[in-house]
Amino acid sequence: MTVINPQLSSMTETVPGETVGRRVACDGERGTVCYVGNVPPTAGVWLGVEWDNPERGKHDGSHEGVRYFHTSHPTGASFIRPKKASFGVDFLTAVKQRYEIEKEDSGEGMKISTKPVERIGFDSVAQKQSQLNKLEEVSIERCEVSGAGPEDQIRQNTPKITSLNLTANLLSSWEDVASITRQLVNLRELQLSDNRLSIPASPASLTPAFTSLKVLVLSNTGVSWSQVLECAPMWPVLEALHLSRNTITELQEPVSVLQSLTLLDISHNPLAGGSELQKIAALPRLERLILSNTGLSSIQFSDVAPGHKTAMFPALRCLAIENNNISEWSFVNELEKLQSLQMLSCFNNPLMTMEKSPETVRQLIIAKIAQLQLLNKSKVVPDERKGAELDYRKMFGLLWLASGGNRDPELDKPSLAFIAEHPRYQFLIQKYGAPEEGELKVQQPFALKNQLLSITFICPDMTEKKPIEKKLPDSMTIQKVKGLLYRLLKIPGSELKLTYTSSKMEGREIEIDNDLKPLQFYSIEDGDRVLVRWS
Repeated sequence: MTVINPQLSSMTETVPGETVGRRVACDGERGTVCYVGNVPPTAGVWLGVEWDNPERGKHDGSHEGVRYFHTSHPTGASFIRPKKASFGVDFLTAVKQRYEIEKEDSGEGMKISTKPVERIGFDSVAQKQSQLNKLEEVSIERCEVSGAGPEDQIRQNTPKITSLNLTANLLSSWEDVASITRQLVNLRELQLSDNRLSIPASPASLTPAFTSLKVLVLSNTGVSWSQVLECAPMWPVLEALHLSRNTITELQEPVSVLQSLTLLDISHNPLAGGSELQKIAALPRLERLILSNTGLSSIQFSDVAPGHKTAMFPALRCLAIENNNISEWSFVNELEKLQSLQMLSCFNNPLMTMEKSPETVRQLIIAKIAQLQLLNKSKVVPDERKGAELDYRKMFGLLWLASGGNRDPELDKPSLAFIAEHPRYQFLIQKYGAPEEGELKVQQPFALKNQLLSITFICPDMTEKKPIEKKLPDSMTIQKVKGLLYRLLKIPGSELKLTYTSSKMEGREIEIDNDLKPLQFYSIEDGDRVLVRWS
């Protein structure tokens, strides 16, 4: 196959200088020019374009046996005439067009036209966006911005911009971006998603253009993690980095870069596996990590044994792992090793449907991760945690005994396998005591007719009050029991304190302290007595 050099092709139609590598728009699609020149047998100049959307293209850069350029997708390219391509506009032109700013003939200066304009965070758009130099938050998404324009005009006209959205424009390189941002000394937040930026030869030389940048969004830019690290010297004080939808598969350790990051979003990237995360685990300030839709199924912090805290991700407080392939409880056990984890979002994983109900899964996760305060956007309140831990202690008590656990501390030696599967169980024994035999009773199937329990309610503080006998379903929650007692005693449920006694445990009162649990959770049986007190 013949290969044509795009730089040597004769040109008979005027196109901008240094066209190869530039970004263009055509019929609502964006792409990168990879070839300029003739394409026989047709006459005239053609642009060979690789489109961001491969469905827009027709071939891979070759035509009738001649290779004009290469593409990353077999149908990602096509040839178009230069007159059909837009090479974009400068920054200030786009700002004026987007916010409909016009000159008044009366000489009153700049104003917002009567057409609808985009609201950018001010109480009064007409009053406070009346001049370019007052704009602080600017969005010129999909406005075909290709460069800064005349020298120093951005600094003179829009000096107060702190947040800038340049998503889906025609910027070709980081040099193009820097030519804009170096004039915005107050810039804190920059969105560059859906652009295709060539990597600079000397990233450090562009650092002055990003000295105040705290938040950077690079979603769907085709960037790899190694390219991110290569560019990272440009962003010396960066705190939040969004890299969603970039086909990132492998990570590398950031050395002397990205050390100020507190948030990292690598969602919607097909990571090669959970082991990749260990390569970024030394980031000292990382508090939020977003790993949703990454295909994640396992994770391991191998520097410590179960029940101990890892040195990895020392500051990580919030973890998002929605829409992955997590199906093993060992994943949750590993999360317990994190020193600072307080918030977890794990919707839509196979693990969430493996138990009898979503509520059971939630309780198990709470019991397994000690410091969790927010799970799937719902706060973990102290009563819920206590109930979850008591339930967990009861649920796995028989396994604990079978593995070598014992109520006598000197004989309590559960197997390493049990500890690996239930790393917090020994702590729960220390916190609440070993489960009693009555708590470990295996629930037997029963028919509807004998699901009712005969319970006697006694008010010790009201000797004149006769005991109340009721038949209640063992699935009835404590909260509903308190509702029943309110109707009988006219005492608000919030003031009631319940305990119960059983003939099987003479001389002992067992506290009923979780309103969300059913009667059967406390192993209450026929003939047991519930003692009712109030504050």
